[in-house]
Amino acid sequence: MNFLIQTDPLGYLVIALILGSILGLERTLARKDAGVRTYGLVSMGACLFVTLAQFIGPVADTSSPGQLYVLQGLIMGIGFIGGGAILHGREHNHEHASGLTTAAGLWIAAGIGAAVGYGLVKLAVFTTLTTLIVFTLFWFIEHKLVDRK
Repeated sequence: MNFLIQTDPLGYLVIALILGSILGLERTLARKDAGVRTYGLVSMGACLFVTLAQFIGPVADTSSPGQLYVLQGLIMGIGFIGGGAILHGREHNHEHASGLTTAAGLWIAAGIGAAVGYGLVKLAVFTTLTTLIVFTLFWFIEHKLVDRK
């Protein structure tokens, strides 16, 4: 069975954002720290990095896959920095984490910068605009859902 759906890379970003956000919606309703925005950004960021690798893979010399190593190092390095943005604490006798959306935002910002660096400016601009939607519109949605409880 073939599960491959052919679409424009921008379509893949939207699909990844929607699917990740659906998971995040469940987490928001369960009152977990990582919600719609965090899951949506992480899913879209992963899609962006895979898309970048697909674009630069054929360009990279197979005997010297330096381009792919640069991308791999960037993803890991930003993940480490993002981890530092996540603070653990205690509030009202339960543990919580904060900074998750900031970490996801830093991670996707690295993907945007990498996309520009590889000349995929249209992809980077689109990802930036959809990330702004996640940061703003999805924030209102999350807070409306939480305020109902």
